[in-house]
Amino acid sequence: MTENPRNTIRFILNGQDIELGAISPRLTLLDWLRLDRRMTGSKEGCAEGDCGACTVLVGRLLGGKLTYETVNACIRFMGSLNASHVVTVEHLKGDDGILHPVQQAMVDCHGSQCGFCTPGFVMSLYGLWLSEDSPSRERIEQALQGNLCRCTGYEPIIKAAERAAEIRPTAIFDPIEKTRNAVIGKLTQIARGPSVHIAHNGDDLHVPATVGDLAEILGQHPHATVVAGATDVGLWVTKQMLPINPVIFIGGIEALQTIEATDEKIVIGAGVTYTQALATLAKSYPALGRLLPRIGGEQVRNMGTIGGNIANGSPIGDTPPPLMVLGATVTLRKGATLREVRLEDYFIAYGKQDRQPGEFVESVSIPALPKGEQFAVYKITKRSDEDISALCGAFRVSISDNGVVETARIAFGGMAATPKRAGAVDEALIGKPWTFETIEAAVAAFPVDYQPITDMRASTEYRMLAAQNLLRRFHLETTGVGERLQRVVA
Repeated sequence: MTENPRNTIRFILNGQDIELGAISPRLTLLDWLRLDRRMTGSKEGCAEGDCGACTVLVGRLLGGKLTYETVNACIRFMGSLNASHVVTVEHLKGDDGILHPVQQAMVDCHGSQCGFCTPGFVMSLYGLWLSEDSPSRERIEQALQGNLCRCTGYEPIIKAAERAAEIRPTAIFDPIEKTRNAVIGKLTQIARGPSVHIAHNGDDLHVPATVGDLAEILGQHPHATVVAGATDVGLWVTKQMLPINPVIFIGGIEALQTIEATDEKIVIGAGVTYTQALATLAKSYPALGRLLPRIGGEQVRNMGTIGGNIANGSPIGDTPPPLMVLGATVTLRKGATLREVRLEDYFIAYGKQDRQPGEFVESVSIPALPKGEQFAVYKITKRSDEDISALCGAFRVSISDNGVVETARIAFGGMAATPKRAGAVDEALIGKPWTFETIEAAVAAFPVDYQPITDMRASTEYRMLAAQNLLRRFHLETTGVGERLQRVVA
């Protein structure tokens, strides 16, 4: 590291500069707000990033621009807040006690009943209010995916979002807008500082300033827990009570948050969130544009990273199956040494990936989809939004001019101990005509590739039948039959 590390994290809480030294890497923002600061507007409902009652905004500098995003304070660790601006519901109303337009709209539209979830809804609506002047109903519903309410039925809250847009004042009065330039100056100064190392009660918390610092720290602590968005690691702490020491927080490394798009490929840094990647991926791969908005709620997509989803190696991660089908590769780094691995080879067994001690995912490279190839992704869940997959299937085929399958690449999550290619199904398709008969013959090959388990999300039988039916669906859609059937049903 180029400088001696600092032993404190620095950030802004509402309008106050904060500097903390003696903190545990397991301390969440929600616990710190409620227990240390006695700021009880943010609530704990689920402690796993599902209900949204703890929603706050976190502002951070990206490319010199200050961007505010909704996040779940219940799984956001304090160590990840260095060089950020945390905004809670207590900050919204004016010094004279006048409510913010978002708060006033919730009152006017009767958007609150029991009130427990209301602060979280207000903050989600506030995040939307900051970013969009006239959001559509679809966009409002998307912004509220990560907020649950058992009282209102949501309609009054949606009307409140529409009302807030209508009564948007022209004068700059908003607490964030009034101080934006000053906050940018402060965060820029903090971000230019050295890495952070806090040793407290036997725990070690690291916040590297650069990729080089990350490589050095991980080389010294090869079995450390690397945390990007904490959408998985947060639950290790809040639900499983697992030790995660030492911890390296990488969310502040801007070099890991780059997206490079060319005609040949898209390279995504390991720290790029789902929200950051959405527009670029949706443009090049429309199927991914439909998948990503169904990953968690907006708060989770603002925190979770594609690199983290890959590095964690969960068998039900949503991004590995389509990325495997697209032929993605992962760049791994250890010290100054880089190594490229095909994503389908990266997953070895449950909880085991082709990643050496001290090695970390630096980026993922996704080749362009050749013109004319068919590509689709299907996510099967119990509810449409903010739910973990029972299975996720990705399909890609190229069909010759005479209707024969030239190439086939199929992969699933939720069907094996890792995300896995369907090699036998692929072989049953290649060289055959793209017909119903070929599909039915290929369906019989699924048990060769997969022996899914029964768990709380789905049974073995359901998973197998659903996976087979997704191949049938893909065939219907690529031949136009599915579209014609939809018109008939409508």
